[in-house]
Amino acid sequence: MKWTAQRIRKGVQRRWLRTRNSRTIARLSAEIGQHAPPVDSRPVVLFNVSSRLAGMSLNAAFTLLSGWALRMAGVPAVHFVCRAGMTRCQLGSALTAADQPPPCAACIRQSQQLYSSAQVRWFDYQPDGEIERETAGLSLAELMVFEWKGLALGSLVLPSLRWALRRHDLDDDAQTRFLLRQFILSAARVAQEFNRLLDEVQPRGVVVFNGVSFPEAVARQVALQRGLPVVTHEVGLQPFSAFFSHGHATAYPIDVPADFELSPMQEARLNGYLEKRFQGQFSMAGIRFWQDMRHLDEGLLAKAANFRQVVPVFTNVIFDTSQMHANVIFTDMFAWLEEVLGIIRAHPETLFVLRAHPDEDRPGKQARQSVTRWAEANRVSELPNVVFIPPREYLSSYELIQRSKFVMVYNSTIGLEASILGSAVLCGGQARYTRLPTVFLPASAAEFRRMAEEFLNAERVTAPPEFQHNARRFLYYQLYRASLPFAQFLDEDVDPGFVILKENLTWRDFLPESSATLTTIVRGVLESQSFYLPEED
Repeated sequence: MKWTAQRIRKGVQRRWLRTRNSRTIARLSAEIGQHAPPVDSRPVVLFNVSSRLAGMSLNAAFTLLSGWALRMAGVPAVHFVCRAGMTRCQLGSALTAADQPPPCAACIRQSQQLYSSAQVRWFDYQPDGEIERETAGLSLAELMVFEWKGLALGSLVLPSLRWALRRHDLDDDAQTRFLLRQFILSAARVAQEFNRLLDEVQPRGVVVFNGVSFPEAVARQVALQRGLPVVTHEVGLQPFSAFFSHGHATAYPIDVPADFELSPMQEARLNGYLEKRFQGQFSMAGIRFWQDMRHLDEGLLAKAANFRQVVPVFTNVIFDTSQMHANVIFTDMFAWLEEVLGIIRAHPETLFVLRAHPDEDRPGKQARQSVTRWAEANRVSELPNVVFIPPREYLSSYELIQRSKFVMVYNSTIGLEASILGSAVLCGGQARYTRLPTVFLPASAAEFRRMAEEFLNAERVTAPPEFQHNARRFLYYQLYRASLPFAQFLDEDVDPGFVILKENLTWRDFLPESSATLTTIVRGVLESQSFYLPEED
């Protein structure tokens, strides 16, 4: 009864907040339409169909506010918006059964609210007999490599399919083939309509959400084929922050200048952030992963005392969009884990603490191919030199690192933090921070095995001093230069990851000169400058 009452209160609050937010959006849209300067330039096209259905997610807000800033800078913004334009979409397929269409009505209503008084080009779905005939009866393997009119649609839609199915390895069954084919048919429709839009408006550039979700990935590829500059965006590391990039935003390609060094003030600022981080006080994309970080328990400490050394192994969520960039040494994270399992079995003198990522069991987003199931299938917990930490056990990873000989990670952020703590880190995948010498990154799977053996057999493993130094430089740059803050515009919604606009905003707040964030975005989009905030005074 109490739980039902809480749900009712939350539902009432959600409706009230979103109704208020819709009024704020309508008011600001009208103000910006009235006060935007006269335009005499080619437009920028913005496209974001994969970051929300109903409600306004962080990334949906970034797209909306960037469009307003461009308009206040005197540049037309044209939004390419879906009106039941796909038979299946990424988010809808994650929430509904494969044989059910996506919840288009709620999504269209939200789009109408977001883009009121904006220049919008809607697209709907029209079957294409040619591509339907070409894809009919194809196997999973054939669909995965399917190409159409110069676009590798099969490979472009795969990250979305894996995300929607919450797994990496795909079964060649009717449901998987059906969904993959529908994604391909939908991607073809996006390509047709986006090409038509580009012909009509002749834009100077394109801004899309992340460039990995399949509709935006297809639009990005279409634009690049025409020689148009394309900007992608994702959530940043700070609360209410965005990361914009001229490359793939999900890879977070951050270039730290070679001469960048932290000042004493910046060192103190970073230390303050790390102090909270090491206590689990952080969130990303509105999600707080560590609900109650606990100290290492006596049972684990007592078991560790019976071994020569301790090596933590930190995993990732297999369907996360970062994984397509990580898989350069191994084909995927589970191939890496198979290699790690062989190492575990060969070293009974070492206690390996295998940690599942907390996000693989997030309510509503549970992985169907998970480290937990992999560990069960391989009976990992029966090995005497393994402790398995499930995703909802909030044991302090940082205390574990401090007791370790070295650390193994795939591409998790914990690898960067372990380097900052002074630990040697052996990576199995490419990570955002491996652009700088911050960790040990082998060139091949064989080299990974050789280095792991060398570290396990050594008396002591010491990372080069520049690893810790570079890790601090990289993290600071990611936090305070590459993460563009939107907190002056946004408040939290009742649902994690969703936001509303602050009520006191006016059109003047979207003049580029009113915000360092908006100035950076406008200059980056229009002048191809970097998307880094200027140096602090």
